[in-house]
Amino acid sequence: MNQNLGMVGRKVGMTQVFEADGTVRQVTAVEAGPCVVIQKRTPQKDGYSALALGFGEKPDRLVKQPQRKQFEKAGTTAKRVIREFRLAEDIVAKYEVGQQIKVDDVFAAGDFVDVAGTSIGRGFTGVMRRWNFKGGRMTHGTHEYRRHGGSIGQNMTPGRTWPNKGMPGQHGNVRRSVMSLRVARVLPDENVILVEGGVPGHVQGLVEVRGAAKRPRKA
Repeated sequence: MNQNLGMVGRKVGMTQVFEADGTVRQVTAVEAGPCVVIQKRTPQKDGYSALALGFGEKPDRLVKQPQRKQFEKAGTTAKRVIREFRLAEDIVAKYEVGQQIKVDDVFAAGDFVDVAGTSIGRGFTGVMRRWNFKGGRMTHGTHEYRRHGGSIGQNMTPGRTWPNKGMPGQHGNVRRSVMSLRVARVLPDENVILVEGGVPGHVQGLVEVRGAAKRPRKA
């Protein structure tokens, strides 16, 4: 399990940055934080250690009474999103309820991060788009089977369709993580982190950025 500190953010979009040697790198801009510590989990009280971080503002008319008390104890305004990050006990001890965490407190240029979010939903799609199947023959004699998947099982043995067989169905709209992306820039004034490569989800979609669980292999 990844137990590195992270932040909740929002995908802004993609752009490019230029390195000192002229190299162009494609990056994704993520508005990360500022986040506020809403709750602390400790092994003595909860059986595990974690931080519950709040991100974004929420109108008071949409806040229910139990949540309102929770934000009052933290001494902060209502937050739209709350995410819990499992962390080591010594890391949790460094933070207090109500403390604000900014992007430059957690990340720096050159760090590697894991980004998790909800992928773009594409609805009900066929096997060619969903699983990259080749499809049927596009020559003479083929009728109504150009984009079909073909056989899905056997007749007598085992007489059934194997589990996890690629078939048409819901495509996307699931939680996905992209691991070991390098941080190209950190812009603390705008609360923005520029991450090399793409991250899951739509523009303005919620993402979670945290320190990488493992370093990428060297080329």
